[in-house]
Amino acid sequence: MPKVDSTKNKILDAAEELFAERGFAETSLRVITARAEVNLASVNYHFGSKKSLIQAVFERFMDSFTNHLMRQMTELEQSHQRFSVEQVLETLIKPLIEVDELRPDGSSVFMKLLGRAYSETQGHIRRFAMQKYSHVLARFTRMLHKAAPEVAPSEMFWRLHFMLGTFIFTLAGHEALQEISMSDFNEEVNVEQIIGRLVPFLAAGFSNQSIPIAAQSVGEV
Repeated sequence: MPKVDSTKNKILDAAEELFAERGFAETSLRVITARAEVNLASVNYHFGSKKSLIQAVFERFMDSFTNHLMRQMTELEQSHQRFSVEQVLETLIKPLIEVDELRPDGSSVFMKLLGRAYSETQGHIRRFAMQKYSHVLARFTRMLHKAAPEVAPSEMFWRLHFMLGTFIFTLAGHEALQEISMSDFNEEVNVEQIIGRLVPFLAAGFSNQSIPIAAQSVGEV
């Protein structure tokens, strides 16, 4: 591997770990360069700024994840004229497993980074993600709407948000869940099995026909 690529990847690896562990605001470039064992000039040369470095860390995960997800969605559409919400959610399984193969414990790190992006004030990440990957989210949303046309667009927004939060919480902390499963129930589970349990749970919630209290009029409550 050329030295320039090696240095760039060392910076990305260190930044990825530190951003997931500490957050974006609390992780300085000097901390990253110390972990990567490179000088500060290397970061400026390869990325130009901390904001660009954050986006590059996400891009490395998102490119792999979205490419696999697009293939899974195509397979589902080509093999089923009609499909369920659960089948749409199952298109996420292989892409998340591929992320684990791309990076050690990749799905956990990826979810932690997504969680950080949502909980911290990082508007540039959302703008970057929408500019580059909005077509993937739009296609996934259209497929969910086709599988559950009775869910109103405003309600779909909330249910997608809740599903994303559940995915992030579960996979970001999957090591703890695996330890509890083993110690309390003597059951060994891997990431794919955890997602396999999660998908039908989320599908049931997304497809629920009851009207949320907030959507009812005061006279109906």
